[in-house]
Amino acid sequence: EVQLVESGGGLVQAGGSLRLSCAASGFTFGEYTIGWFRQHPGKEREGISCISKLDGSARYADSVKGRFTISSDDAKKTVYLQMNNLKPEDTGVYYCAKELDQYLPCLPDGRLAADVDSWGQGTQVTVAS
Repeated sequence: EVQLVESGGGLVQAGGSLRLSCAASGFTFGEYTIGWFRQHPGKEREGISCISKLDGSARYADSVKGRFTISSDDAKKTVYLQMNNLKPEDTGVYYCAKELDQYLPCLPDGRLAADVDSWGQGTQVTVAS
């Protein structure tokens, strides 16, 4: 059974940092691209960052570029999202998701290239002004 478990969310002041983790199990971690998504209250979930298992490349949405860094530790089967210089508009629920097919690239804007196979339960990030 595929499982993705996010952690690391919390309450932080504007300008602060958080590191989110996405622990994966139930599939061959080194073969599937993973993406981070966030959902603002009352809005649709949006892809913000992706790390490709095709070529190891990382991509970001413009809204987080230069502030967020995605990384992957294959030994720990975990994908991280380091978030620096957080802003109140970064507030939302953050999810990680697994690509349906193997070895896919990321889209240039940080979104997954194809359908999502599995979602984590999400972790809340709140940035106070």
